[in-house]
Amino acid sequence: QSLTVARQMKRYNVPRLAFVNKLDRQGSNPWKVIGDLRDQLKLNAAAVQIPIGLEGDHAGVVDLVEMKSYIFEGEKGENVVEGDIPADMADEVEERKLELVEKLADVDDEIAEIFLMEETPTAEDMKAAIRRQTVACAFVPVFMGSAFKNKGVQPLLDGVLDYLPEPVEKPNFALDRTKGEEKVPVTCKSEDSLLALAFKLEETPFGQLTYMRVYQGMLKKGEYIHNVNDGKKVKLNRIVRMHSDDMVEIDEAGAGEVAAIFGIDCRSMDTFSSGEMNLVMSSMFVPEPVMSLAVKPAKSNKQNQFAKALNKFTKEDPTLRVKVDADTKETILSGMGELHLEVYIERMNREYDVECVSGQPNVNYKETISAKTEFDWLHKKQTGGSGQYAKVVGYIEPLSLEEQKEVGKPNEFENECVGTNIPPEYYTSCEKGSNDAFNVGALVGCEVEGIRVVLKDGASHAVDSSDQAFRICMANAIRDAMRRARPSILEPVMTVEVDCPTEFQGTAVAGLNRRMGMIQSSDMNDDGSGIRIEAEVPLSNMFGYSTELRSQTQGKGEFTMEYLRHSAVPRNVQDELQKKHQEEREAQNAA
Repeated sequence: QSLTVARQMKRYNVPRLAFVNKLDRQGSNPWKVIGDLRDQLKLNAAAVQIPIGLEGDHAGVVDLVEMKSYIFEGEKGENVVEGDIPADMADEVEERKLELVEKLADVDDEIAEIFLMEETPTAEDMKAAIRRQTVACAFVPVFMGSAFKNKGVQPLLDGVLDYLPEPVEKPNFALDRTKGEEKVPVTCKSEDSLLALAFKLEETPFGQLTYMRVYQGMLKKGEYIHNVNDGKKVKLNRIVRMHSDDMVEIDEAGAGEVAAIFGIDCRSMDTFSSGEMNLVMSSMFVPEPVMSLAVKPAKSNKQNQFAKALNKFTKEDPTLRVKVDADTKETILSGMGELHLEVYIERMNREYDVECVSGQPNVNYKETISAKTEFDWLHKKQTGGSGQYAKVVGYIEPLSLEEQKEVGKPNEFENECVGTNIPPEYYTSCEKGSNDAFNVGALVGCEVEGIRVVLKDGASHAVDSSDQAFRICMANAIRDAMRRARPSILEPVMTVEVDCPTEFQGTAVAGLNRRMGMIQSSDMNDDGSGIRIEAEVPLSNMFGYSTELRSQTQGKGEFTMEYLRHSAVPRNVQDELQKKHQEEREAQNAA
């Protein structure tokens, strides 16, 4: 876990402090922990405190920067007694102080100069240098104590204020929606226009509690703010500051602060402004889900809780989708991978006490065509009274990825009719009929993409033609044409990034090759301790990879997976999928 968190912090340049906990426990050894920080995590770490006694004798810490001792008295260590350094620890304090100065001198020029001049840096010099290098992610100060007994916690919180960056020190960027999500610097000043991000939603007995991080401007009680994502205007009736489970009512929150707000109906990662800006703090792009799962509550009396949970989760996470299958009436949960869906099923059990029964995960395949094909379809149905009559003529052809991006949707409908053989009021019905056909492909009944439909001509009847007739006619014409247009099945391909120690490189590459992965790059990190492998792997081959990677790398490997594109499956896989789909249809018909 520590390796994973450290890797993420390095990736996103997050400054950090370290706290060696449980020094009152038997066998505690803070110097081994610092050694591991240096060897395993490759951090330039040094102690800024040393413990006064270990295990049962642990009473406090000596601050190597201020050169003072802190003894924690009282039942919960609430009384901090400041004093001189114990005489029997003078030699150890000098030794550890020298080690701290040396580690700082390796990365900080000012301390290096003082060190080379054989002078002793002042407490102010040390604090300034530790802060500079901690913010630059070049140094990790190590604090010590026992959190359960509240020993060393107060100096640690002081260290957070002294050494970690303020909100204004970290550059933040908003995205300008009017210029294709171009980055715009955020000032982090309270006097500027408001920009705030709703990053977490929580259900409480009083309604939805929305946690907001203010990046710029002020949130003020009684004022109106605008949701940039949906354009709604809401009033701030109640703002609170959270201290664990306790709420403290406040009237305003400035730039850099986190506040919680009642009475706002929004989704996670929505941006709020004072109204005059069209900037968002998180990208509007939401990738299409690549995996689906049929879920239902194990007990029928939990149906309301089940619906409530799904409603909350889809608000929280835009990549999670819920739909009801029209044929089977099952609730289908779709997301970005196996683990993504498992987490939400587990959360339903834990947070809403709804035990779920889930089916096998299904990969979201799609279908496309690879040849231009003409259609000429007549729909004629005579019943008592007015019947149905429609005729459409045209062609379908493949639509490339570049053209799809240009059009802004996966399929395109073009009307090239001249004259009134098809009355103009039925054009929209023809387009709806095309969309109906795109929902179910010719091979395995999946959604269809990458098709351009061109309507050239047709015919109508003065009495029997209707919206319904042209919609049915167009849908059947497209379905027939797709069967003749050399259809193929597309599967989701994922960009997979594997991070693991260097010694497991061969094993990790072999594992990806076995899953039909195409290795794109393999880069060693700066200190040579780990390697990052980037590959493109079909999602259908990624089931169970998490367990395999952990067992291959002694739990030290991890991977991230992101949707890249849909690509055509090999012929043998296509035949297998068609056979499976046929068997499922036969079983459904028999039932």
